[in-house]
Amino acid sequence: MAEAVQPEKQGQMAVLKDAFALTRKEKPLSLVYCGLLFVVVLIGSIFAGKGLHHPVYFGILGIPLALLAAFFLFTRFANNAAFSSIENQMGAGASVLMSIRKGFTTTPAVAVSRNQDMVHRVVGRPGIILVGEGTPAVRQLLIDEKRKMERFIPGITVVDLIVGDEAGQVKLRKLQKTIKKLPNTLTKNQMREVRNRVKAIGGLSMPIPKGPLPKGAKVPRR
Repeated sequence: MAEAVQPEKQGQMAVLKDAFALTRKEKPLSLVYCGLLFVVVLIGSIFAGKGLHHPVYFGILGIPLALLAAFFLFTRFANNAAFSSIENQMGAGASVLMSIRKGFTTTPAVAVSRNQDMVHRVVGRPGIILVGEGTPAVRQLLIDEKRKMERFIPGITVVDLIVGDEAGQVKLRKLQKTIKKLPNTLTKNQMREVRNRVKAIGGLSMPIPKGPLPKGAKVPRR
């Protein structure tokens, strides 16, 4: 009897399957480019081996190298396809923020306006990060939420960001990187205390896009 597939492997295969389907849908030619890169790297390895009088040996070594290069290119395409699938959707920023699983806790849509502008709250070592998305009017929503945080949790650093393509805003694709680059102002114990305190404040609950954004918005490297 064949051994059962471990749940972790099943999860990884499911992620890869979803990423493959999404990439084929959003960027159909990307898979062709991955195949071409595989062939180019393999042929390059064979020619390099021919010059060193070991074409078969280098050809065999070139297979895993070509697979690695093609998979690396695929992860780039899959990453771009994942962002493309949720851009311009309500709550896209929350979807990206919630994929940051290490060191940050995200509460989506803690404040929402009639125009569907919304503010998401992230707690981590940098302090409290408020992320707004929507129309330019979201700035006032951010100001109100920032005052609320400073009133209920004084002395804690509160950073506010707006997702968008305008000057002074953070592009959706760079949101995770921007959050992770913020300087740490809290110890781990202080961060846990802040998390407990913001839970008491609460917030709204809104649906967010279900775009396939694996950890770090990338396909697993395994």
